[in-house]
Amino acid sequence: MIQIEHLEKTYTSKQGRVTALQEVSLHIPQSAIYGIIGLSGAGKSTLVRCLNLLEQPTSGRIVIGGQDLTRLSGKDLRQARQKIGMIFQHFYLLQSRTVAENIAFPLELAGVSKEEIVARVKELLSLVGLKEKANVYPSQLSGGQKQRVGIARALATKPQVLLCDEATSALDPQTTLSILNLLRDINQRLGLTIVMITHEMKVIKEICTDVAVIHEARIVEQGPIESVFIRPQSEIAKQFVSSVFPNEMPPELLRELAAHSNSELIRIHFVGSRASDPVLTDLVRHCKVQANILYGSIDHLRATLFGSLTLELLGTPEQLAEAHTYLQNREVQVEVIERGF
Repeated sequence: MIQIEHLEKTYTSKQGRVTALQEVSLHIPQSAIYGIIGLSGAGKSTLVRCLNLLEQPTSGRIVIGGQDLTRLSGKDLRQARQKIGMIFQHFYLLQSRTVAENIAFPLELAGVSKEEIVARVKELLSLVGLKEKANVYPSQLSGGQKQRVGIARALATKPQVLLCDEATSALDPQTTLSILNLLRDINQRLGLTIVMITHEMKVIKEICTDVAVIHEARIVEQGPIESVFIRPQSEIAKQFVSSVFPNEMPPELLRELAAHSNSELIRIHFVGSRASDPVLTDLVRHCKVQANILYGSIDHLRATLFGSLTLELLGTPEQLAEAHTYLQNREVQVEVIERGF
């Protein structure tokens, strides 16, 4: 659906050339909810603004729905942008217009007839749960309601892609969850491709199917969310994952808890139905090892269970090797932390 190829963006400042994006390549599938996460200044907002050419890339290609946006200009680019909706952190609603008039605004700009606008606005008000607020002004709305208006406005021209630039950063946790649930529902109902730009791993965890990590202008990691959460490869991805799944303890404390000889420390990761399987009970029974649980957590990725356990395994070298084989055969990821004390 979206193909980003070798994207570069540089600016010229008094201090010289500043690189905002460097050699960025991504493939975002049709109907995905694709998260792009990074720290402040990493380049993620520049990237999302390049996706609809609010920022002109220095080089590279952006292909959406088979159309290379970087080759368009004028009327052709304006028409292509109608297929790309965008919502922002600070809403940017027109204060002098009612909710219904705010949603109607992009349709007016597109030259849609009044009858069609009325019907479309009514449909969108129902979709975002604001039927009772049609004639209310933005100053009378809560933050969550304002963002719902922003979503409805972004959907007015029936886009194929919805870009969300820190769309929940100004909201409290409960309101954030309601907005994410709304976006998930829209994705499922309309088959809309959603790109989420955020610095919050909790947003990625809750809604995204895929994720890319941007750091210092480069994509350092990308893939299905389960893959990145279970085995993050870059240090920055590990930091993001640990912010929502704290599965590490200081080595000194682990050694204190696992003060046995002929033992090893391992961390196991499990996804989906494996999270509820009696893996440890079966491990002890089949492999004749002892397993002490030192630390662990179970949570969810979207609707999928995800968890990890830090264990001390005690047994002979042969028993420990058999335990590793057993766990791998059960499709449980095994990470050795340390051997022997």
